[in-house]
Order: sequence, then structure tokens, then C-alpha cells
Amino acid sequence: MSKAALFLINGFEELEAITILDLLRRAQVDLQTISLENNLTVVGKQRLTVTADISFNYLKATEKDMLIIPGGTLAYLEHQSFLQLIAAQAEAGQKIAAICAAPVVLGRLGLLKGRRAVCFPGYEKELIGAEIPSPPPPVVTSGQFTTSRGPATAIHFALTLVSILEDDIISRKVAQDILMPGMPK
Repeated sequence: MSKAALFLINGFEELEAITILDLLRRAQVDLQTISLENNLTVVGKQRLTVTADISFNYLKATEKDMLIIPGGTLAYLEHQSFLQLIAAQAEAGQKIAAICAAPVVLGRLGLLKGRRAVCFPGYEKELIGAEIPSPPPPVVTSGQFTTSRGPATAIHFALTLVSILEDDIISRKVAQDILMPGMPK
């Protein structure tokens, strides 16, 4: 069973975070939600309140197969310990996924140089050194990084993460279970 961490900070995009949480857990991925706030309560962009599984201080990132960042806010850039963790884990070769505005974290850390990446429209200039495909597909995996465009691509993004963490058969099974007609390559 794969293990992953989903980071939550006030202002996170609920549709992305909950979709990722739901589909990865359907695939039997051991996914923990991690609060970057001072307590376990995190409030999303649309005011949905979520109680995270653990706080950032208790995360054992080296025990995770993937770190996942939903979008909705750039507040992630203000959490220095989180940025240090992402940079260190990227350097160690860990898989990292980000959707919507969250690929900006990877871009600002210089992690996307020479890699293909996508993000929410208007943030492309923040993906420093990345190659932005045109037209942009919903999801791009380049090396250890997987990026996606936004809320409407959340199901494809989550199913892609299932393929990476588990396999294509499990991803197709989860897609079938939620009546998803298919997912882009």
C-alpha cells in the first residue's frame, strides 16, 4: 500500500483536496491530511471546514511515497518550514504533485526547470524555467513531478496519482466505480 500526504492550509481549494482525498482512499492509498495551520482545523476557500489527520510538526515525510499540494491559495509560499520540506524531499527524489495555483510552489523553488508543467491559467510565469505545453493538457507528469490545471481537472489528476502510486488497473477500477467515462493519457 502506497503512502501519501495531502497538505491543507487556510484557503485551500476544496474541490481539489476532497477529490484527491476521496479517490486516493478509494484506491486504498494510505493518504494522510496534514494541517499547515496552528491546529488541525483548516478552512477552505469556500469556507468548508476540515479536520486534518495530523499537524505538520508530526509529519514523517520520508515515510511517504508522494507529497500532494492542492491549490486555491498561494498561502503555502508563506510557510517556510513547508517550503524547506518540499525542497528537501524534491532533492531526495520524492514524488510531488500539485494542482491549480500550487505548482507555483514548485516553480518558485526552482524545481520545474527543464520540466513540463501546467497550472491554473494566469500563473504560468510563476513556473520558473518550466516548459508549458500548448495547448495545456489537464495533467502533466514530468520526472518526479505531476501538475494539473485546476478544479475541473481534479478527477483526472487524482486518477493519475492513483496510477503513479498504485497502477493503471486500480486507477481504471476507481474511475469505473465513480462512473468516469475515461481519463486523458
